[in-house]
Amino acid sequence: MPPRSVIRRRTLGAASVALAAGVFAPWIGAQSTGKSSAGRVTVAVAGQSEMYHLPLLLADQLGYFRAEGLDVVLRDFTAGAPALQALQDGVVDVVSGAYEHTIRQQARGLALRSVVLHGRAPQVALGVSMRAAPRYDSLRDLAGLRIGVSAPGSSTHTFARWIMAREGLLASEATFVAVPSGAAALAALRSGQIQAICHSDPIMAQAEQKLGVRVVADTRTLKASQELFGGNMPASCLYATQAFIQKQPEQVQAMVHAVVHTLKWLQTAEPADMIKALPPAYLSGDRALYLAAFYRMRETFSPHGMMPEDGPTVALRMLSLVFPEVASARVDLSRTFSNEWARKARQRFNL
Repeated sequence: MPPRSVIRRRTLGAASVALAAGVFAPWIGAQSTGKSSAGRVTVAVAGQSEMYHLPLLLADQLGYFRAEGLDVVLRDFTAGAPALQALQDGVVDVVSGAYEHTIRQQARGLALRSVVLHGRAPQVALGVSMRAAPRYDSLRDLAGLRIGVSAPGSSTHTFARWIMAREGLLASEATFVAVPSGAAALAALRSGQIQAICHSDPIMAQAEQKLGVRVVADTRTLKASQELFGGNMPASCLYATQAFIQKQPEQVQAMVHAVVHTLKWLQTAEPADMIKALPPAYLSGDRALYLAAFYRMRETFSPHGMMPEDGPTVALRMLSLVFPEVASARVDLSRTFSNEWARKARQRFNL
């Protein structure tokens, strides 16, 4: 797809399908070459260079998947919506993406379930370029702006729409522009093609430090997220179809073991540990900026992979404000996640 395309509200469904076609490529990082007892699992990653997916990347780089007997193949997609489409098309087995998709898809009749939680906050921020939008004064001034998001239907798009809805604004009052990569996002900001941006780190950290973007809504710390949503807003997770979970319970448990092991590692990781574990390309050419962004938002990663007790309700409340079909659906939140696998992993790793 072109690096920048205007997203119109009436074409979101078609755009999501288009984005899903031909955008994924094999992961270039370390892959298992040994024998695997639990078998191969293909995982869609909704923007592999973003910190949002750091636990999954580290589980691969640290060898924790291999230690569980898994041959995990990670495939990169531009954003959450095309990653979800790949799961629906049977291209991948599991998605590393936003928990909110399990709720939205249940409202549409598709049974998805989160098996382990990475992030207990969305880890995204909404910022405005004061050069491109010098008259911006409050959130209501988002109306009329061109806002960059990762893709239509993805968590960055949903968050920006939710912020607008809280202010009594319609999504149609802004123009949403797809800027899936860091390079595309920063270029669009520099050229003025977008006046605001909703993304995760390290993209937002770069936009703040290098382009003077002013953050106006932030979920990159636990406190800020809880205050904004009125509770714990679950975000990044591994989710799969109920059919896959029932067919491959050993693979699911092995994946959760690896992720929870990584979450434990993340709680005490030092800068030298991070530098050693991460591929150089992920430091975005600025090691200090990357590490500063990581340590600011490290607390938003779950310490144990468990869904917070209030998390599903908070997510449903947020989504109901943005999507009328969710507000009118009878969503059974107990079918959108399970702590069963993470609970076993906690016992194993003494968490």
